[in-house]
Amino acid sequence: MTMNASNNTDASGATDDAVAAGFLAALAGFDKMTPSRLRHLLRGRSPAEAYGMATGTHRPSAELEAVFRRDPKLVAVWRGEATRRHPARCWDEMVAAGVQVLSPRNPTFPPQLAADPACPALLFARGDLEVLDARRVGIIGTRNATQAGRSTAARFGAELSEAGVVVLSGLARGIDTAAHRGALSCAAARPVAVVGNGLDVAYPKQNANLWHLVAERGLLLSEWPVGTSPDPFRFPLRNRILAALTEVLVVVESRERGGSLITVREAINRSVEVMAVPGSVHSAASIGTNQLLADGALTANDPADVLMALGLDHRRAGRARFDARSPLAGVDVAVYESCRREPRTIDGIMLLTGASIGEAAMQLARLEHAGWLTETGGWFEAADEWATLT
Repeated sequence: MTMNASNNTDASGATDDAVAAGFLAALAGFDKMTPSRLRHLLRGRSPAEAYGMATGTHRPSAELEAVFRRDPKLVAVWRGEATRRHPARCWDEMVAAGVQVLSPRNPTFPPQLAADPACPALLFARGDLEVLDARRVGIIGTRNATQAGRSTAARFGAELSEAGVVVLSGLARGIDTAAHRGALSCAAARPVAVVGNGLDVAYPKQNANLWHLVAERGLLLSEWPVGTSPDPFRFPLRNRILAALTEVLVVVESRERGGSLITVREAINRSVEVMAVPGSVHSAASIGTNQLLADGALTANDPADVLMALGLDHRRAGRARFDARSPLAGVDVAVYESCRREPRTIDGIMLLTGASIGEAAMQLARLEHAGWLTETGGWFEAADEWATLT
């Protein structure tokens, strides 16, 4: 659903889309709500029905009852959230912030994410989603960047933008900030940022002007609704979205255990090309990038190297859908097709394949990790079925 108006209104004058968007935004901001729980709640249900199940006005599904049994306090928490997060108020807050909410079934939802095994249940956006039609390069790195690193990130951001490439980052301090400042020095730049909090308040505060410029000229994205604080656990989660939207990921500076390496891992899992800028062996800010080069990442000495790398894989170009998962082969095909016809337990897969319980469990875990299957309460089914939830 988006904030676009429809022809139908309720008694208060709100459009159908506005009512649905309010329920979605309310649910997404519930305490203890995770992307996985939100996907399950929305699966095959209207936003109002999902909200009712979470808050106790509708009978919970079997899968939700299983979640409640594992976390008994969740029932009281979510019922309490109903008084704090009223859908109509959440809708008003989105309108005031100029934010729209998208579900994977919406035609404007980024197809690069809709095809992703870890597709967000919802996406909140400020700006123009059509900027994702262009070629896209992520530029990331340490928050504690050197002056040389910030200068390099700014140059890459500027020159790639001059070439018509969309520059993506997480808008964190250091390399991310420098890359987007460089990009915005180009009059034609249309940058994209994926952030770890609500789109109404800039984080860090010193980037407030940068946030507004990115939203005005490009696109701000988050899977968290308006009013969500920048809690530390949200940033590793957002990195999968950043990785899924990029065609090439460039790491300018990274420390040995820098957070940018989480994004690198997410990119590698999606077969996204990773490039690294070489740095001094005497600089702690370059330990991570130099190790990436030693591990086989492509070298990015100059923005021209990145432009050349963009010609390596056109599957992610534009808005064409594609399947980023590794192809199925052998007995995996039979297991997947069986789970696609109807949900299966480990016992069912053992009967199908003749495998031992350990072998069947390993096979199902592998297919789930690869994005082919999803598991609910011990039952496995094809992930395709929930990849485009309303």
